[in-house]
Amino acid sequence: MAIYRFLVNGKVQGVFYRKHTAQVMNELGVKGYVKNLPDGRVEVVVQVEDVEVEKRVLEELERGSARSRVLTIEKEIIENATESFSDFSIRY
Repeated sequence: MAIYRFLVNGKVQGVFYRKHTAQVMNELGVKGYVKNLPDGRVEVVVQVEDVEVEKRVLEELERGSARSRVLTIEKEIIENATESFSDFSIRY
């Protein structure tokens, strides 16, 4: 199992990006959260257990909602994570 943090940049706030992401992640069975950041980016933290699911997560984040436009995504692995997730949620 690995926990990844994605920072999504582009037109991703006010365009249903968080709602779309939560819906897709729940369909994939991924746990974690999505959250708007004050600088205009969106943070997505996911807990995945399968490399194929990780690839699918990145594809879905790149695609985004119908009204969003993703420019870049930064990805990092969170080493020694202490938080565990029971579902995928939108954080405010």
